[in-house]
Amino acid sequence: MKNNLCDIMSREIKMLITTTHEEKIDGILYCYDRVLINATANSFGFPDGMAMFFNRHGYRIFDFAKVFAPVTEKIKENAEKLAMKNGLDIEFIRNTKAFRKEDKIASLVNGRKAEGLVHIFSALEVNKTYRPWHDKTTGKTYFKTDSTKCLTYYFYFIDREFGLCFMRVPTIAPYKVDFYFNGHNWLETKLNKRGIAYQKEDNAFTRIADFEEAQKLSDRLRVEDLHSALDIFIKRYCPMPAGWDMGFNYTIMQAEYACDIIFKRVEDLKPLYDNIIKTAMHTITPDNIANFLGKRFSVLFEGEAGSRFGRRILGTRIKHQMGEISVKIYDKFGKILRIEVTSNDVSQLKVFREVQKKDGSAVEQIAPVKKSIYSLFVLIGVFKNACNRYLEFISSFDDPTSGLKKLDRVTETVTENDKNYKGFNFFSKNDEKILLAVADGKFVLKGITNKALRLLLPENKPWQISRILKRLRLHGLIKKIGGAYKYYLTRLGKQAIVAGLAFKNMSLIPALCA
Repeated sequence: MKNNLCDIMSREIKMLITTTHEEKIDGILYCYDRVLINATANSFGFPDGMAMFFNRHGYRIFDFAKVFAPVTEKIKENAEKLAMKNGLDIEFIRNTKAFRKEDKIASLVNGRKAEGLVHIFSALEVNKTYRPWHDKTTGKTYFKTDSTKCLTYYFYFIDREFGLCFMRVPTIAPYKVDFYFNGHNWLETKLNKRGIAYQKEDNAFTRIADFEEAQKLSDRLRVEDLHSALDIFIKRYCPMPAGWDMGFNYTIMQAEYACDIIFKRVEDLKPLYDNIIKTAMHTITPDNIANFLGKRFSVLFEGEAGSRFGRRILGTRIKHQMGEISVKIYDKFGKILRIEVTSNDVSQLKVFREVQKKDGSAVEQIAPVKKSIYSLFVLIGVFKNACNRYLEFISSFDDPTSGLKKLDRVTETVTENDKNYKGFNFFSKNDEKILLAVADGKFVLKGITNKALRLLLPENKPWQISRILKRLRLHGLIKKIGGAYKYYLTRLGKQAIVAGLAFKNMSLIPALCA
C-alpha cells in the first residue's frame, strides 16, 4: 500500500504548473516575507505580572505613572540622541492614515546598502497600558488593562543580517515593542555573503543565479541569531533601567511565507494567471481553504471564511481567508506567480511536537504551534505544505482547453462484463451532485470511501453508491489504492469536473440568462 501511495503522489506531482510549464519558468523560491514580532519586558505583558513586578521592587501600585515617568523620558531622550548622532530629524506624523511610511523610507533607501539608522518617525498612537484600581469590596489593589494615546517612535534601520527593518517603540508602560523584518531582505544579505548574483525588486527576486543554493539558505533560518539581534535592538531603541535587570519575551504577531514561481517572460504568465484567477474565484470553497491549511472545516467555525477578489495597483489578487490565516495568490511585476500564506495567530496552526502534561510528563502529539519566535523554524514546513497544496489545486485547472477535450471520454458509455455504465452529463442534476461530492476538498488528502460518499449522497442505497464509485472509476475520474478501500480523483477527474462545471456555470447559464 505504501508503494502504491508513493506512486500516486509521484504521478500527481507531474501535473503541477511548475512541471507542465517548466521550460517557461526561471526558478522557484520559498521564503519568509513579512514577519512581525512583539517584544514584551518580562512579566509586563499581563496585569498580574505588572503587579508582581511592583511588589518585588516595593513600589506602590498607585505610583504607576511616577515609577515609569523616568523611563518614558529616557526613551524620548534616547531617540533625540540617536537622531542627532546620525544627522537625522525626527519626523512627526500628524495624520497616520494619510501617510505611508513605507513610501518615504523607499525614497530614502533607494539602493542604499550601508547599515545604520535610516529615519525616525513619531506619531500619537493608541497603545496598551495599565490603570491602577482599588476594589472597595475586596480591599485589593491591582492593575486593569487600559489603552491611551502616547508618543510612539518608528526607527527604520538597515541591519547587516536582516536588511531593512523597523522597531515601533511606544513611550508608555508596558512598552510593548514591535519589530519588523522581511525574509527576502534577510535572504538578500545571505546571497551577498555567498557571492550569488541576483536581481531584486521590492520584496521579490526576479532572478537568482543559483535557485537551489538560495533555497537552502532560505531554509536555514537560525532563530538563535534573530533572538540575539533582538536583544541588541531593544537595548539600542528601548532602554530600560539597568537596576531592573529586564529580559524580553519575543512572540510572533504576524508571519507571511511566500512561494514565488518566477517566469521568464510576462507573456508566459499572463494567460495562465488570468485563467487561475477566473476559475479559482468560482470553484474554491471554505472546505478547500481549510484543506490548503491542513485543517478541517466545521459548521462550528465562527471566524471569517471565504474568498475575496481585489484589484491592486500592480494587478489583481485573490485572498482565501479562514479565521486569522489566509492564502493569497497574485502576480508580481507581471512575471512572478506568488502564493502567500499569512498567519496573524500561529496558534491556529498545528504541528507534531512535544507537549508538557500537568503531571510533569512529556508526550509527542499534534498540538497548536507556540507563539514563541522559535516556532519560525517549525513553521517553514507548515507554510510550505500549505503553498504546495494550493499549487496542486490550481494546477488541476491549468489549460482548460485540454480539460474540455477530455470530456468526450467522460461522457461516453462504458461496458464491462455485459453491463453498461453511462457517461456523466454535466447538465444532469444527479450527475452534478455526484461530481461535486467526489470533488469535495476534504477528500484530497484522506481519499474517498463508500461510507463518506453515502453521507454526501444520502438518497442513494449502499449498492447504488458502490455502482457510482465503479462508474467513476471506469470513466477514469477516480483511482483506487491497492489494498485499501479508498479512491482519489485522477488528473482527468480534476480537469473534467473543473472544466465542465466552469463552462456550465460561467458561460452557458449567464448566456441563457441574457
